[in-house]
Amino acid sequence: MAKDSKKSGIDREAILELSKLLDETGLTEIEIEQNGQRIRVGRGARAAAAAPVAAFTPSAAPRPVAESISAPLDPAKHPGVVTSPMVGTAYAGAEPGARPYAEVGTRVKAGDTLLIIEAMKTMNQIPAPRAGTVTQVLFEDGQPVEFGQPLVIIE
Repeated sequence: MAKDSKKSGIDREAILELSKLLDETGLTEIEIEQNGQRIRVGRGARAAAAAPVAAFTPSAAPRPVAESISAPLDPAKHPGVVTSPMVGTAYAGAEPGARPYAEVGTRVKAGDTLLIIEAMKTMNQIPAPRAGTVTQVLFEDGQPVEFGQPLVIIE
């Protein structure tokens, strides 16, 4: 830890680790409290005033060129996008290790279960809004998801 960070009371290493965790998990905000010090790191989030608080907003990493060409620029604007109707944890299958309900290439009918979102200890089946073929799965099994987050694209 640098001399400056001890002097100011800000643990820069902890902030950098939390910002990396945001990138890895896809979360928009994370907060920890340790030894009476609270650190909140957010992306596009407003930091609440608390004593002592260190806020840091990391910039989004640029996408590699190959990825941006093969994937649509904004999956939320795709006409076949299925978004999360709630905040929770998304699961691809009925239980850990089970076959996913829908994978890329899966043909689905309207009403078929695409995934499960656990919210407040309740498992909510998310149905396909229309028939088609799953062309993209935009979440990882066990990933936290937010309301309105694109999850699957059906064409």
